[in-house]
Amino acid sequence: MSIQVEVRTTEDGSSTLYVPALNEHYHSTHGAVQEAMHVYLGAALEPALASDKTPVRVLEIGFGTGLNALLTLQRGLTAPVAVAYDTIEKYPLSGEVIASLQAERYLLNPELFGFYEQLHAAAWDEAVPLLPRFLLRKITGALQETHLTANRYDVIYFDAFAPEKQPDMWTDEVFVQLYEAAAPGCLLTSYCAKGSFRRSLKAAGWLIEKLPGPAGKREMTRASKPVLA
Repeated sequence: MSIQVEVRTTEDGSSTLYVPALNEHYHSTHGAVQEAMHVYLGAALEPALASDKTPVRVLEIGFGTGLNALLTLQRGLTAPVAVAYDTIEKYPLSGEVIASLQAERYLLNPELFGFYEQLHAAAWDEAVPLLPRFLLRKITGALQETHLTANRYDVIYFDAFAPEKQPDMWTDEVFVQLYEAAAPGCLLTSYCAKGSFRRSLKAAGWLIEKLPGPAGKREMTRASKPVLA
């Protein structure tokens, strides 16, 4: 199944996709890159990199355009520890759609654009080393049908479409599944700040924080799995 999309330019100059059938964008129209840097790298990845874990194991819900993965790989070029990056996508985008994003317009580092191409060219459902210390595994299918190893992940980027657009991704059962896959101390972040989302996280056992949101949003959510004494 393919999703019909349209390319849009966000306020920071980076591209996103608009889904007419859902009236929904893949990223914030206030800036795709700035949202990813604030919500996922700043609030989740950086604290994990500062820990003593290696590799830092990241799980992304929604590979989409590959932007979160690319920015994480970029950080991996100078990160003090290795990163193992798993990402789940039910509807991978075609090469034609990826090319239409014209990432070379805003990825000013030619090396970074080369890595962007490698991210999308990497085989699905295989572990692919893109750097000596960055291992990518793109998983096709629905999250709910994906077997996730227990207590594995240190970081979870929860980047599904909004609850009102994709309600099956925001159920209590999903956040129990992710809690079981999370290692103690795991950080889960999302652009979403809805009370129903936070209540589902709390019911699954996550500890909840309200953080300042990226441009255009007052708040975002960060959750953590408790560390047993």
